Amino acid sequence: MADNKLYEILGVSRSASDSEIKRSYHKLAKEFHPDKNPAAGDRFKEISYAYEVLSDPKKRQTYDKFGIKGLQEGGQGGGPSDDFLSQVIGGIFGMGGGGRGRGRGRGEDTIHPLKVTLEDMYMGKTSKLQLSKNVICGPCKGIGGKPGSVVSCRDCHGHGIKVSYQQVAQNMTRQFQTRCPTCQGQGETISDKDKCPKCKGKKVLNETKILEVHVEKGMRENQKIFFREEGDQMPDKQPGDVIIVLQQKPHEVFQRIGDDLVMKHEITLTEALCGFEFVVKHLDGRDLLIRHNPGEVIKPGDLKGIQGEGMPVYKNPFEKGNLYVKFNITFPENNFATEEQMKQIESLLGPRPAFVMPTGDDVEEVNFVEYTGSERGRGREEAYASDDEEHMHSGPGVQCAHQ
Repeated sequence: MADNKLYEILGVSRSASDSEIKRSYHKLAKEFHPDKNPAAGDRFKEISYAYEVLSDPKKRQTYDKFGIKGLQEGGQGGGPSDDFLSQVIGGIFGMGGGGRGRGRGRGEDTIHPLKVTLEDMYMGKTSKLQLSKNVICGPCKGIGGKPGSVVSCRDCHGHGIKVSYQQVAQNMTRQFQTRCPTCQGQGETISDKDKCPKCKGKKVLNETKILEVHVEKGMRENQKIFFREEGDQMPDKQPGDVIIVLQQKPHEVFQRIGDDLVMKHEITLTEALCGFEFVVKHLDGRDLLIRHNPGEVIKPGDLKGIQGEGMPVYKNPFEKGNLYVKFNITFPENNFATEEQMKQIESLLGPRPAFVMPTGDDVEEVNFVEYTGSERGRGREEAYASDDEEHMHSGPGVQCAHQ
């Protein structure tokens, strides 16, 4: 009878597609994550393990043929899943505490940044990435030499490290560890005559591989794309993952905020009062005609939106955010109109408020000039200089008299 336990955990059928498995996993992981549901720790482990197996084509094939027991005996998994198999899976699936015990170690993950444009994340894109990686040497099958030629290092007894002691005081010593210089920390040695001619005893070879990176619609800055077990290979270790991290290039028109897009647009005072039309070139090449009716006044800093013209929602690209336009208004230069024209403007916009001149000896007319930052700084310097000069003229020892 087929083992369907992992499919049942994710709530999918045995014939479910990769996208259905991934969609179900994200939904369940969000519901049972320990941060949101502290009491569901074991349930979250079940979900994570089920997804780890069923999202990997090789592991899923092994599971479909041999079930959970086949995964244990076949050495599938690695890293967290090894511990999960040996320590947790028996309790979850009722298989007892058996299993293959501690699995192989796991190599380090390899992280690659990938520069993408906002257009790439709007429309989706497939990029090819050339990867240099270590693979197990084929001729010697990762042994490094002839069969039986690999022997345990005599100096470190196969541990790869040497323990030394240093006396730091009477009846007191310090212990420290160093990498064994004889075997370079490998724990084993091969004589030169027995080394593999292909890898020279290194057990691995360097090769170049091309990875196809699928940037899906709606992906975001710093989002990660995983290539499981595509990292460097090492004997007796499970390869790590290759992790692609998306880095968005700056865009000259749009700024992304979540699933929304924001752009700035400058209009004249005439357009702000009398209406306008302009075209926006969207990320997919479409020209969006934006029209604003006359008489609907735009003020500086106003934000107007277009529904459904933002970024596609990741994994749901038919749903999109909004596009927002923030307006800046350029005003005319000084003395742009005659007195007669000013009156015409007042007849349209309304007259200026009446001014009543105050009376009395305290009324003083001042010069009203354009403010600049440099003038403000110069004014401060002059004030400080006059203050210093006043102190200098007062001389030492001179104090104010108190009445």
